[in-house]
Order: sequence, then structure tokens, then C-alpha cells
Amino acid sequence: MQSLVGYRTFTYLTIVITGLLLFLLLINDVRPEKYDIKQFDLSQDTIRSVKTVEDPVKTEEERVRAASEVTSVYQFSEEIGKNRAAIVTSVFDYVLEVKTETDGEKFPIEEQVNMLKKNLLVLEEEGEGIRFSDDALLTLLGADSTILTNLRDSITTSIRDIMSKPIRSEQVASAKNEIEKRIRSNSAIPGSILPTAVLIGRYGINENETLNEELTEARIAQARESIEPTKILQGQVIVQEGQVIDREVYRQLGVVGMLTNQSSLKPIFGLILFIGLCMWLVFMQVSKWRTDKDERQSALTVVMLILILSVVGMKLINLVSGNFDVSIAFLFPTALAPMLVRSLINERFAILTAFLTAAVAGIVFQEGYSVVFQMEITLYILFGGLAGLYVIQGAEKRSHLLQTSMSVVGVNVAFMSFYLLMTQSDYGVSELLFYGIAAVTSGLLSGALTIGLLPFFESAFGLISAMKLIELSNPNHPLLKKILTETPGTYHHSVMVANLADAACESIGADGLLARVGCYYHDIGKTKRPGFFIENQMSHTNPHDSLPPETSRDIILSHGNDGAKLLQKYKMPKEIIDIAQQHHGTSLLKYFYHKAKEDGKLVKEEEYRYAGPKPQKKETAIIAIADSVEAAVRSMKQPTAEKIKEIVQSIIKDKLHDGQFDECDLTLKELRTVERVLCETLNGIFHSRIEYPQ
Repeated sequence: MQSLVGYRTFTYLTIVITGLLLFLLLINDVRPEKYDIKQFDLSQDTIRSVKTVEDPVKTEEERVRAASEVTSVYQFSEEIGKNRAAIVTSVFDYVLEVKTETDGEKFPIEEQVNMLKKNLLVLEEEGEGIRFSDDALLTLLGADSTILTNLRDSITTSIRDIMSKPIRSEQVASAKNEIEKRIRSNSAIPGSILPTAVLIGRYGINENETLNEELTEARIAQARESIEPTKILQGQVIVQEGQVIDREVYRQLGVVGMLTNQSSLKPIFGLILFIGLCMWLVFMQVSKWRTDKDERQSALTVVMLILILSVVGMKLINLVSGNFDVSIAFLFPTALAPMLVRSLINERFAILTAFLTAAVAGIVFQEGYSVVFQMEITLYILFGGLAGLYVIQGAEKRSHLLQTSMSVVGVNVAFMSFYLLMTQSDYGVSELLFYGIAAVTSGLLSGALTIGLLPFFESAFGLISAMKLIELSNPNHPLLKKILTETPGTYHHSVMVANLADAACESIGADGLLARVGCYYHDIGKTKRPGFFIENQMSHTNPHDSLPPETSRDIILSHGNDGAKLLQKYKMPKEIIDIAQQHHGTSLLKYFYHKAKEDGKLVKEEEYRYAGPKPQKKETAIIAIADSVEAAVRSMKQPTAEKIKEIVQSIIKDKLHDGQFDECDLTLKELRTVERVLCETLNGIFHSRIEYPQ
């Protein structure tokens, strides 16, 4: 399909289709449960809140109650009492002053009253004055100065005494009555000025404790803020089965959003964001993987397919979960998806798959009252998946997967024990037995299903797992037997090249196992004409000596394509076929090319080059180097470390300049590492030996 739409389009299309499938599979799991009910109906079920949400009506009621309980803040001021006493003192002083100024001079009484009014006018203009009638002023001016002095002192003392205590607005009248009572009980006050004295005394009393509105409002606000929002808790029973749905219950159902006439797009948008994040992580993992586009396409397809199949399996379990009193989600094979991806692709994709599978499981298996994920299921699948992922690294045969699944069983049982110990519920023997069996079954299913599904994915997507490579390296394989029996020299050469290529690949992080197994089969095309290749010429006669260069050329150049056809006939993995076809690239068959030129023939260089293609992967390029190096060093009579290093450098330089590495991502730094490892390995193989005496 990639060849039809292009790699980039294929990638985007695969991610979009997978995202849409996940959305369709998960949409019902994120939609809250709705009820088609009306007020004053009888509830057919016990309805619990599916989420924790604030009840705004109850919250406001509590805040109003708290605000009403706040006492008003009043502020007492002693200065008010002092000021009122000072004003009363000033009134009497003005009277005494007028009396003093007019004493000895005969001023008409009307003029004295006018003078006193003029003096008191100052107090009135400042807003602190008291209005006296002319009769009251005449009474004051007619009184004796001593009496006025004593009256002044008596009234101001009473004002200070009464105003020394807090007086609020509602207490002013009572305080005025009290000072009036004191004045009237004073026998030293002449009856003629008693009404005026009472008027002055009542005037001197005023409120001295006023309401502090700002501080009161602040305390009210603080009291409201101190009230925590009243919440309808997740899992809280809103209405019991058979209970009448009154207005309050109906209102609470509306607050929680559990009525059919309510709709919310938030869960849908949340699910879209979740799926988008998952798809972005997969896209980034595929984009950052340094390999050819075909392999990335296969990896993307496999990961997406395994993820979808895992979700389908979860949905099937979830469909029947309502028939059980226990959570059968624990039966899901926790390590299946990561083990499949690890076997088919690599560890990094497997880790990502483990996290994605666990996250999706938390959504699928949520029981309606979890906030977002059913976390115990999420962690259960994550721990089991990671356990299977790390233990499978040592599995070399498919039968080892069952041993790996026993490790998953152990992790599942350990997590299940943690889960049961941490929950507050008391479980019966039957429930404990079920959860134990579920943990064991989950682990065993992980291994069994991985064994069953691996061949399907390998054949359907042309992938090759480590276990498949191990099986192909078995000497009892028919093709390896064919090489060993028909071309023993080639078989020995292939084993030597495999050792070199394996070590070199491992040194730069390439797939050493693939390189080793590929080397075992890379020269299988030589089994078609074994005697025409020097390593199989046991009689020391070379048939090429009697053949023209063109014939020899055709025989030698064809062994790559011959091997590829034979491997295709046996339905070998594409990677092994590519190694057989590409391990010579388009390099020049120098010996017969120069031989033809020596014969005086007009030859073209491209006619003496292998058909290729050039190596597409690091492993194939390294095999090409190891193949040439092994043959060159083996032909040396007395190889030394210096000679080995010289020939290795020469071969790598020649292939590099010939452009044989142009189509793979082998770097110069990696080539230097390969050169060093090849020299070290060859020195170990062709080291000097001690000559023993006869």
C-alpha cells in the first residue's frame, strides 16, 4: 500500500484510521450514564453520582448562613466624649464671657443676648453648635456666674462619665435620659435654669461606638470563603431504588449531569485529546527510528494492529463483566501486547505499547465511579507488561515464552496481593481464589497467545523475530544442511563471516543476530555450482582456468540472485533474502575483469559488476565487509596484525570509494568501529601458533 500512496501519506493514514477506530471503541466508555426520569417518579434503580461535583445551591446556602452569623464590628472612640464635653464647656464659657464683658456697664439685655448669639454662632457654623431660644439665653445670662460655673463642671463631668462607656445609636436615647435624670436630681441647680441645663446635658450625649462597615464586610467575606464548597461525591447515593424523585433529588441529578436532557461534549473532547496524544507518541517513535521506510511501515502497522486487537479483547471481557460479582478484567493477558511487539520489532516500541495498552485498559475497565482511569487495572497491566517485556529478552526459542510467562504470573500475583491488601474490603475465600486464578491465567495466556500469534504476524507482515532467527540458525535446517553437505568450504566460510559480522554489528548497536543468521545463508547460491568457487575446490583444480572470462563472470555474478531465488522458494524471511542478494552490492568482479582486459577484449566495467542492489541496511553492509575481509585474510600465507589491519582498511576504503555504502545509514564513525572490531576478531582467529617438535 505504501508504494501506492507514499510513505508519509501511509503513515498519516494509518495513524488517523487507528485513532478513529480507538475513538469508536472507547466513546461509550467515557460517556456518563444518563437516566430518563421525571420529577415525582419512583426511582427504578439506586442512582449514584458518577463524578464528584460542586453543588452550587447548597454551597450558597451554607455561605449565606455563615455570613448571617458574623457579628457587626463596632469601633469605640473616647475622643467623641471629650469633644462633646468640650463643646458644652464652650457654651458655658461664652455665657460667662458675655457676662464678664457687660459687667459694670449697663447693656440692655437684648444686646447681651445678641452678643451671646454671635459667640455661639461660631459653634453652629462648625456643625457642633446647639440652638437656644432667646428665653433660654436670657435664663443663662440672668444666672449667677458661680452657679453657671458649678453647672458647667457638673454637666461636663456627667457627660465624660456617661460617654466613657460605649454608646451605640440605639442606646443614645437611654444615655440622654440618664444625664437628664442626673441633672434634675441635682438640688443645687435653680429651677429657672433647669430646663436649659437639661437641654445642654442631652445635647452633650451622642453615640461613640459606630459600625465599621469595611471591617464588617471583610469578616463576612472571610466567613463566606471559609465555607468549603458542598460537593456531591463520586459514588454517593443520590436516590435509593423505590424512592420518590423530589425536586431536590432531581436538581442533584441535574447538577451531576445524569439526566437524558443534558449533554456534554467535554468527555468527547477529552477522549480525542487522549487518543491524539497516544497517536503522537507512536508517530514520534516511528519517525525517530533510524531504519528504512519499509521496516518503519511494518512496525507502525503491527503496533497499531496489536493495540486495536488488545482493545477489542478488553471490550469482549467488559461485555460479560456484568454477569460476575468480581472484576474479571484481571483475566486480561497483561504482557501479550508488549511481548509481541518486543519479539517482532524492538524494545522501545514494546515499552510504548505497554504504556498505551495499560492507559486504554484504565478507560475500558472503569466501573463508572473512577475519576478517569481504573487505576488498579492500569497498573496491573503495566506491571505485567513490563515484566514480560524485560524477561523475554533472554528467550531464544518459542518454548521459552512459556517460561517467560511464569515470570509474568509472579508479577501478576504480587500486584494482586498488593491490591487486595490495600483495599478496605473484606474478601471471602471464593473471591481470593478467583483473583489468584485470574493472575495466573493472565500470565499464562500472555505466553500462550504470543506463541500462537507470532507466526501470523511474521508471515502477514514479513517480519522476523529473534526466536525465528534462532530457529533459522539451527544446523538441522534443510538449507543449512544443503550448504554443509554440498559446499562444506562455503559453510565454513559462512560461519567465519558470521562471527566477524556478529561482533562488528554488536559494536555499533546493529542487529548482530540477524547478521549472524544472514551470513549462514548469504552464499547459498553457490550450492547451484559449488565446484566453481575456490573454497569448495578440494582437488586443487580450478574449472575457471579453462573457461573464458565471460562465462566465469556469469557463474560468479549469478550466485547472489541464485541464492535469493532459492531462499524465496523456501519462504525465508525477506531480511535473509536481501542479505543474499545485496552482500556484494554492485561491486566489481576485478579478477575476471582484468583477465578479460589482458586477453585484449573490449570490455565494459558495468558488465563485470554484481546486479545489486547496494546494501540497504547496516547489517548487510557489514556482512559485505566481513565477507571480503575473511576471504582476503584466509588467502594470506602468514597473516600478522599489521597485514590484517592493512587489508581490512584497504577493503573498507575500496568499498567506500566505490559507493557501496551510499544507500545505507552506516556512518564513518561506525566504519572505524567496525574496522577495529574486525581486526581484533581476525587477530584472535589467525593468531600465531607455537611450533611443536616432531
